[in-house]
Amino acid sequence: FALLGLLLAATIAEPAQAFDFDDVAARAEAQARKPYRALNKEPPKELQALTYDEYRDIRFRPDHALWHEENLPFELMFFHLGKFQVDPVLINEVTPRGARHVKYRSADFDYGQNDLSPQKWGNLGFAGFRAHYPLNNPEYKDELIVFLGASYFRALGANQRWGLSARGLAIDTVGGKGEEFPRFSEFWIVRPEAEAKTLTVYALLDSPRSSGAYQFDIHPGTETVIDVRARLFLREPVATLGLAPLTSMFFFGENQPHRTDFRPEVHDSDGLMVATGTGEWIWRPLLNPKHPLTTSFSMKDLRGFGLMQRDRSFSNYEDTEATYEMRPNAWVEPVGSWGPGRVELFMLPTPDETNDNIVAYWVPEKQPAVGKPLDFSYRLHWQGKQMQRPPGAWVVQTRIGRSYAELGKNEQQYIVDFAGPSLAALKPDAEVKAVVTAPSNGEIVQSNAYRVEQTGAWRMAVRVKQLKPNEPTELRGFLQSGEDVLTETWSNILLPR
Repeated sequence: FALLGLLLAATIAEPAQAFDFDDVAARAEAQARKPYRALNKEPPKELQALTYDEYRDIRFRPDHALWHEENLPFELMFFHLGKFQVDPVLINEVTPRGARHVKYRSADFDYGQNDLSPQKWGNLGFAGFRAHYPLNNPEYKDELIVFLGASYFRALGANQRWGLSARGLAIDTVGGKGEEFPRFSEFWIVRPEAEAKTLTVYALLDSPRSSGAYQFDIHPGTETVIDVRARLFLREPVATLGLAPLTSMFFFGENQPHRTDFRPEVHDSDGLMVATGTGEWIWRPLLNPKHPLTTSFSMKDLRGFGLMQRDRSFSNYEDTEATYEMRPNAWVEPVGSWGPGRVELFMLPTPDETNDNIVAYWVPEKQPAVGKPLDFSYRLHWQGKQMQRPPGAWVVQTRIGRSYAELGKNEQQYIVDFAGPSLAALKPDAEVKAVVTAPSNGEIVQSNAYRVEQTGAWRMAVRVKQLKPNEPTELRGFLQSGEDVLTETWSNILLPR
């Protein structure tokens, strides 16, 4: 009995095994000291042979969700490996006793009409996972966030539909010898308390030239906010290190209409918004270019950037299935100073709406030395109708084309409408002027500003001549009254003809 008592006392006195960001960071640092090892494991051939529809027929059983039986506020469901998701990730649950591996079990999945032999696969692993939470109805747990493929993840706030994605890291999206896609190779998800309002996820990032540790504190709500903490290590120098990357789709819109599609606009995001450390707010309408196009905004400090879906009316899209007006905005808010660098926007041509062709990210002016840590943090806001806006006034539409009067050779006309509190507060006799410049390859033929009585917005009309039609033209414009700048800066690219 004395020996039994000593064993029980030792068990009770044993401290719980904590697990936190520092544990993942230590793994990332150790990993960075070793050569990169590519995955050699592939899913069984019968899974790789599935068609798109056959793969989609494999579904996780909701009543098998992690934490479902305990009726916790969050639940986890997992994605199966298959034709389009062939890289397994390790998933762990973190409790006060430490971390435990979550094993793949074929019984957790419904394979639909597929004739497969999961009993032969063993501990196959998962492609990724999604977390559920009662966003819109206390009686039903909605999809909240998904981690699936490379370092991609996307989230929703209340009354939103899936749209753009975020990534942990972008390497050589522009420059270098081709883009490298780092991947989250292992996750640790902290088991929530019974009344938890936050879900914490840790992730280990790996790629041929990078290693990293991430912490995601996910706060669901009308605006879902993710507090992101990261520590990166480079194995080798890279051409372009893209932090807090966002990925979206722009097929066509009011500034680049489609000639045969009945829908007025088709996009997950319609513009890039940037807030500089000097107080300037910039709006760049997105485009579907004929050739890859890279533009950037350099600054000494960054207040925020995001890919936004400002058009929130069904009549702007007329798509009853895609519901583009409900796609989220994603706003990146740095925590602390990120120092000098640039927001880079990369736009690719796409023939339809099935391809993500828009990427935006922050490039620090100075890269960390190989093996040395780069620490940074930010808040990622997933917003709906209530979105981040400039304090004064902002662009509500950009339209392109002539009206009754014909345009001259190599000329183009833009109609840009602004709205916001700074314009609404103007006196009826206020003098407002359009300040428009063409910093490169353009000549401003005419510009003016006037109030649109039908909507209350203020309109900036611009005619520009493209000096070299085979090259893009930069345009910048804003509204001003006296010495007061009233609006954000409309920063547009006129594509080569």
